[in-house]
Amino acid sequence: MPVSPDLAYDLARQVADLYSSAEDALLRLLRRSLSGDMDAPGWARQKAAAIGDVRRGAQRIASALEHDASGALAAAVAEAYRRGDQAAVAELGALAEGQRHAAAVWLPQARSVDRLAASAVHDLRPVYTRIVRAVVDVYQQVTNRAVSPVLLGALTRRQGAQQALDAFAARGITGFTDRAGRNWQVASYAEMAVRTVTGRAAIDGHTDRLAQLGQRYVVVSSSPLDCPRCHPWEGAVLRLSGPPGPATEHAKSAVSPATVAVHVAGSVEEARAAGLLHPNCRHSLSAYLPGVTRRPESPPHPHGATYDDTQTQRYYERQVRAWKRRALVALDDDARRSAEQRVRAYQAKIRALVADKGLKRKPVREQLGTAR
Repeated sequence: MPVSPDLAYDLARQVADLYSSAEDALLRLLRRSLSGDMDAPGWARQKAAAIGDVRRGAQRIASALEHDASGALAAAVAEAYRRGDQAAVAELGALAEGQRHAAAVWLPQARSVDRLAASAVHDLRPVYTRIVRAVVDVYQQVTNRAVSPVLLGALTRRQGAQQALDAFAARGITGFTDRAGRNWQVASYAEMAVRTVTGRAAIDGHTDRLAQLGQRYVVVSSSPLDCPRCHPWEGAVLRLSGPPGPATEHAKSAVSPATVAVHVAGSVEEARAAGLLHPNCRHSLSAYLPGVTRRPESPPHPHGATYDDTQTQRYYERQVRAWKRRALVALDDDARRSAEQRVRAYQAKIRALVADKGLKRKPVREQLGTAR
């Protein structure tokens, strides 16, 4: 069966949900720590003295997250690789009996799986330190803002604290910079990293097995909603290993002794480096059998939807989650009701868009604790 990063989507979501759930727990920690007795004269002094409790609470959440996520990530990578491996076996189900036996006894490349998991765990390690520092920083910011002389007379203490909490809920824990120099919100970075590594494991399991079974090529599927990075590879034949770059190669036909010409666009690694098979990619790879497989053609979307429409839907989904986070940090009923109204407004936009463009609504992407 064809394989795409989507084969491991549920595995990645389970791990990424740990990070989003931790972020939600941190928001609740801040709300609990800051709410109550806000009109008391000694509120600011009490909150300043309680900063140690906030730091310890954030550290407990970060430590539990690191423990749970590291184990879950290793298991998800191994399972994604296994799924890709089994998909290749299913795809080439018409094997000779001897090949079937070889396929049954061949073991996954454990070193490859371990290397992928270890790399992802290492890349995520700075996240946990940043979590604790960011929570302490915003706690101090809220307490300082709530008693600032500049605000007195313009905003109440509660209003000042609510503004700071809303800003934190909207931006999340920021300031994480990856090895490419890009700045990320921590939860978004973790989600991207997990989906990337599990998607890669699924593809590697598939292509490793195809190569082990003597296959040389795969073909990229076609999608009417492809993104600009993927479009150049639509329907392309890729070599499983070897040098990059297009070429016409000669291979034995899968159904006759004849030799046929195979027009190859490049290698799998080259296409992947150019952006194909990114975490949200709609494309898949399947075995290309010379003389048998026909290159796919991309049909138009029946409702005229475009890639830009899918990105609009994702924007609305992000807004739904953002306003749900605002509801989490609401210090009173009015603030919570206001945030919930915005949630419903963006959900109405999603319903109208999917009805007009024939897109599929994904309620799980509108929930907190889900992949972005």
